[in-house]
Amino acid sequence: MTLQTDIPTGDDLIAEIERLRKERNAVILAHYYQAPHIQDLADFVGDSLELSRKAADTDADVIAFCGVKFMADTAKILSPDKIVVLPDLDAGCSLEDSCPPEKFRAFREKHPDHIALTYINCSTEVKALSDVIVTSSSAETIISQIPEDQKIIFGPDRHLGGYMSRKFNREMLLWPGVCIVHEAFSETELLKLKQQHPGAPVAAHPECPPTIIDHADYVGSTSGILQYAETFKGDTLIVATEPHIIHQMEKALPDKTFIGAPGADGNCACNICPYMALNTLPKLYTALRDLEPRIEIEEGLRLKAKQSLDRMLEMASGTIGKGDLGRV
Repeated sequence: MTLQTDIPTGDDLIAEIERLRKERNAVILAHYYQAPHIQDLADFVGDSLELSRKAADTDADVIAFCGVKFMADTAKILSPDKIVVLPDLDAGCSLEDSCPPEKFRAFREKHPDHIALTYINCSTEVKALSDVIVTSSSAETIISQIPEDQKIIFGPDRHLGGYMSRKFNREMLLWPGVCIVHEAFSETELLKLKQQHPGAPVAAHPECPPTIIDHADYVGSTSGILQYAETFKGDTLIVATEPHIIHQMEKALPDKTFIGAPGADGNCACNICPYMALNTLPKLYTALRDLEPRIEIEEGLRLKAKQSLDRMLEMASGTIGKGDLGRV
């Protein structure tokens, strides 16, 4: 007799996930940094902004979020009546870890004349302490709507904040967090790769340090990098972000070559997000079967966090202008 705890394998595992998806009226959301077999199984694959919008708009009863915890938390904040499950609760984020809520609160209190633009890669508690959440694909649109005389705190990613500060020529107080994946890229190894592929452009995520950004022909979010891959001239592109995004590029553009930017020793796996890798098909199966691990957020905290996310969604869509924003 098969025990309930037994997990099917191979095609049977896929079939069971499909059965549970229909039975639960579930939607499977996956980030571009998920493994290819999870991306291919998902109902929707996107970046943080796109996934936030899907989470807010879905009519599914269950959201199975194949990403990291702050993403699943965001889905629950925006869709409190949905059951939200994350295949592995240990799928965290180095940026979220770098910004403890109590320290962020104290930092804000020292700078009461600043508003907090906070990268979505943060905890629910930090979102509740923030004025506007941003993603890498919405940050430019949102910053352009904030009055130039308004002082800004940007956290927790100092590389993304620094890139925006330079681009807009606006001084910002930067929280000192970094993404362990993008921090791992090596300028020396990137230059070697460029020598091996002369003329190949570099597309980089703004979470990369300036030493990588300075060599990039395009800087943008994961969705922006995908759009650039479709339009760049040439047949080879060097990609400086988590390499699982290349799966989408190869599916859409099989005649082009995409090369992941190297880490410190040229061939380490340090540019693969260890947190994203915690999600697996067996864990997705058990999450849909048991509706666990389930994301739960206290209602008062959820409502506070939702305010900053709602501003993000409104401002990213251009529905708030400078005249309406005032001092958020």
